[in-house]
Order: sequence, then structure tokens, then C-alpha cells
Amino acid sequence: MPQAAPPFRTALLAPHHWPAWIGLGLIRLVALLPHGLLLRIGRVLGAITARVFGERRRIAARNIELCFPALAPDERARLLHENLRDSGTLLVEFALAWMGARRAIERIPVVFEGLHHLERARADGHGVLLVGAHFSHLELCARLVSQRIAIAGMYREHADAAFEWAIKRARLRYADAMFEKNELRQTVRYLRGGGTVWYAPDQDMRGKDAVFAPFFGVQAATITATHHLARLSGAKVMPFFHRRTPDGGYAIRLEAPLDAFPGDDVVADTARVNACIERMVREAPEQYLWLHKRFKTRPPGEPALYDP
Repeated sequence: MPQAAPPFRTALLAPHHWPAWIGLGLIRLVALLPHGLLLRIGRVLGAITARVFGERRRIAARNIELCFPALAPDERARLLHENLRDSGTLLVEFALAWMGARRAIERIPVVFEGLHHLERARADGHGVLLVGAHFSHLELCARLVSQRIAIAGMYREHADAAFEWAIKRARLRYADAMFEKNELRQTVRYLRGGGTVWYAPDQDMRGKDAVFAPFFGVQAATITATHHLARLSGAKVMPFFHRRTPDGGYAIRLEAPLDAFPGDDVVADTARVNACIERMVREAPEQYLWLHKRFKTRPPGEPALYDP
């Protein structure tokens, strides 16, 4: 049964929420623009971001250095430039995903591969956990998938209550349900009922439910939710990859479920998930969210990998 949209509360109109409402108004205006124009605007925003936000540029450069040590300096510089240009499209693609009209979404070119894996799992009575990664277009591709299959998502609650209300309501226009990252019991129940949940476990969450597992050869603090959700629900775990194509469309691929997953070793399972994500990132590294401090949390005794 689809999740009900959150009710509106008059407290959301308080003055300290006004900046959020202004931002939401701008997002709504951006979402009215044609997709092709949005991509061009995104590239311009990316170029501006690369010049203005120096700290994020340094983080992305450090991540690329850590993950692609074999690349020559000029090749890393080229990848960084492409990635920063691409990061601007994240802003406009989120706007389109959240508030774009259905007709606008239906006009976006998209090619699907591997939907039969999902259909087979559902026919066998299994829920499905789609494990993706933080590419710049993750939210838009989730909405594109929702045109073909009913999905739910996992997310982190936004700090501003007004923004959280509006975005969750927008997401529930196309998603079956949205589960906050701590709502594991509700997520398990949904999966046991044969539902499909999409989420991306590739950020440093710094919590007790994380272990260190290699990501591009670097030990990365990684949440163990994939192992636990699969163990508690019996869901099949499928890698979910998406990339933007040169023509401005998108290619979305669902792969066969991971064999013998979950196993008995939570660290080994988490390493398998990281390996899947690494493989996907290598297919389109310029479109990955390198701006995040993926390796901020270090194993005991290891030095920090980012400048203070």
C-alpha cells in the first residue's frame, strides 16, 4: 500500500522556514524548464562551482588522487574538471526529479537493461534491494525507474522541517514509500511484502552500524545495512547502475542478484557491495559524487586523508 504524504502543519510557515520556502520556489521554477536546457544550465553552474567552492574542489581532487593513483597528473586534472562541470547538473536534475511534470519526465530519453532480473525475483515472491551509488543523477534516475516499476527509497531526513515536508511529499508523487535511514523495521516489512527498495550505501555515515571495507583499495567506513536488510527480509540484492549518455539521455541497468547474499560474514558482504559500487563508478567516473569526504573516518591509528 502506498505511503501517505506527510500532513501540512502551520508551524512550517514560521519565519525561520522562509529561506527553505524561497529555495523550494526556485526549485519549482527550475523544474519547469526543458530537460536539454537544464543540462546546459547545469554545465554552466558546474563551471561556476569549480571556481567558487574551493574546498569542495580540493575534496574531489583528493578523492580522485586516492582512487586513481595510476592516472597521470594531467589525466587526474582532466577527470576533476569533467566531474566539477558535471556536478552542476546534479542541482538541476534534482529539481526536475522532485518537481518536474510527469509529461516532462516521460520525454526524457532512457534505455533500460536487465528489468527481467527484477521481474523474475518478484515472480518468485522476493522483495528486491536495488543497491546504487551517488552519481549526480541518482534522484532523476530513481524517478525514471518509477515509470516502469513501483519502488521505495531510503534517505536522510533534511534538517529544515519545511524542506523535508515538501521534498518528501514530492517524492511520494512517484515513489511507493520513502523510509528514513533509521526506519529499518518499516523497510524490512516493505521488502517482506515483495516491495522494491532503492538506496545508495556509499557515503561515510560515521555510526555504530559501519565497518571498514576497501573502496578503490582504500579502507572506507561503510554502513552494513545491505547485509542486515537482506538477512532480515529475504530480499534479493541487485546492483543498480545509471549513467548519463552523450545524447543527454540516460542508461539504466539492473544486474542479476548477488549470489549467496547475505553470507555469514558482514564485513565480507559489505566488501562485496563496495566492489559492485567501485565497478559501476569506473564505468562513469566523471559522473560520480567525488565532492563527498568518502574516506573521512579512518581505522584506529591511521592518519587523516584530508586537510583540516
